[in-house]
Amino acid sequence: MWLFVGLGNPGSKYQDNRHNIGFMALDDIARRHGFSPWRRRFQGETAEGTLDGQRVVLLKPTTYMNESGRAVGEAMRFFKLTLDKLVVLHDELDLPPAKLRVKTGGGHAGHNGLRSISSHVGNDYRRVRLGIGHPGQKHLVHAYVLNDFAKAEEPWVEALCEIVADNAGLLARDDASAFQNKVHLAMSARGFAEAAGDNGA
Repeated sequence: MWLFVGLGNPGSKYQDNRHNIGFMALDDIARRHGFSPWRRRFQGETAEGTLDGQRVVLLKPTTYMNESGRAVGEAMRFFKLTLDKLVVLHDELDLPPAKLRVKTGGGHAGHNGLRSISSHVGNDYRRVRLGIGHPGQKHLVHAYVLNDFAKAEEPWVEALCEIVADNAGLLARDDASAFQNKVHLAMSARGFAEAAGDNGA
């Protein structure tokens, strides 16, 4: 069994923010694979289903980003899961828009959601890093991530979330490398050149 966590902030005010692309990707996984309706539990919302024969629980913490670890910790304890069964999907400033990278462990690079999760459950979980680009200067970051995606960005955001959902079964089969490669190839095929670069993790 796996726990897939998407990061974001709860409520309609934030739903189209760059910071909420993790929520968006989880919503697409739930829709694409016929998961159960979302319900409130573990200080968040969960949906359950299967990906390539593996049972998966999707979790969107509703604690606000900087307390995401409370919800993740509660769910991990309830299901008695180890860190190798945790996948966190989140926005990544250090990757260009439409780029995706998968990594296990590492620092949080100032991401408050990752910082909170690591403080509650440990650091060696898998992260699906969804590139949103960087505004260029550190003092602009807060406003940038809490602003909605621009109209011009919507095509790649929708494509990336759809392609992540289409290939999510590879994550549940513990084949992160194949998942990453498939996403890159599919994004490139749709004409999003940023996603066609090298495939290093």
